[in-house]
Amino acid sequence: MHMIFLGDGMGLLSGAASFMRFTVEGQLPEPFWEEVAERVRAHSFKDIDDILEEFSIGWVSVGGMFDADFARAPLAAGDYVVLSMRIDERKVSPSVLKKCALKEEERIKRERQVPRLARSTVTEIKERVRSELVRKSVPVPGVYDLAWNLSDNTVLFFSTSKKALVHVEELFKATFDLSLILQIPWTAAEHLGDEASLAGMSKLRPEILV
Repeated sequence: MHMIFLGDGMGLLSGAASFMRFTVEGQLPEPFWEEVAERVRAHSFKDIDDILEEFSIGWVSVGGMFDADFARAPLAAGDYVVLSMRIDERKVSPSVLKKCALKEEERIKRERQVPRLARSTVTEIKERVRSELVRKSVPVPGVYDLAWNLSDNTVLFFSTSKKALVHVEELFKATFDLSLILQIPWTAAEHLGDEASLAGMSKLRPEILV
């Protein structure tokens, strides 16, 4: 994890932001900018506010979470590709689901005049109640900025969330057919070091300090 100072706003544009560094592995598409633009469009964010989908993920511009057409900010900035990954997810609190499912179970027991319900019925009630709660819920958005440095083929991803890291690796692979490899301190040193320092690093051995 590192800190970077970049400006005003959120993530990539924030005054201070945490980020993770990746190395990009694979063959870059050609012609690069035309191919990248087409692939980003194909994997741009799709809104689920008015449909019953529970999850949506895709690219938007760093200019705003509603800019899936990149009208406010281009994806090219010098030698960088700059994007935001947006995730919308409908979430149901486990405690709310439990309360509403139990309430429905009690209603059905009174209606049928039985002391208990079959396990299959309880399962059906829970799934039905969950579907109803999901349908009524508003998708919760999350936006995470990304800067792809083409000169050294590294990516800065402005989040340390494990879940977001998994999602960006999957989306990046699906979009560009390229892999993101998380840089640990050793691999970062290998990436940034010169031949002399790399030769010295190769001689390092682990030690137990007492």
